Amino acid sequence: MTSFKEYKVIHLVEGGCGTIFLGASGVPIQKMEAELNKHAQEGWQLAFQIVEQKRFLLFWKREAVIITLGR
Repeated sequence: MTSFKEYKVIHLVEGGCGTIFLGASGVPIQKMEAELNKHAQEGWQLAFQIVEQKRFLLFWKREAVIITLGR
């Protein structure tokens, strides 16, 4: 088991326009990849990740990814 001394949490949410006009647009994979690559260059490692669905306005659901990094 890896023990980290420092943690960072990243919250990435799918776009609101895609949710309204398309019903759902999914988690922004390219944005998530860019964020992880940026933090990996600074020595961060993925510690934990969860995908959540939240209600958006009245009728739609929207996905979000919560990523915990450690180093």
